[in-house]
Amino acid sequence: MFLRNGLEPWHLLIVAVVLILLFGSKKLPDTARALGKSLRILKSETRAMKDEPGQAGTPAETAPRTIPEA
Repeated sequence: MFLRNGLEPWHLLIVAVVLILLFGSKKLPDTARALGKSLRILKSETRAMKDEPGQAGTPAETAPRTIPEA
């Protein structure tokens, strides 16, 4: 089919040329730096969400509730 061979080296070369033509060679390093910073922030935030105490599933929240007698 059309994408049988996947990406070949000349595909990546064409993509690089198009990016340089669209954004210019001066803006590409800044764009890559901003993208890297955003990915680091995203990774640290997802790690913090996983490690955060008080999430659903803690023993205090999953304990059966008792009904007080009148």
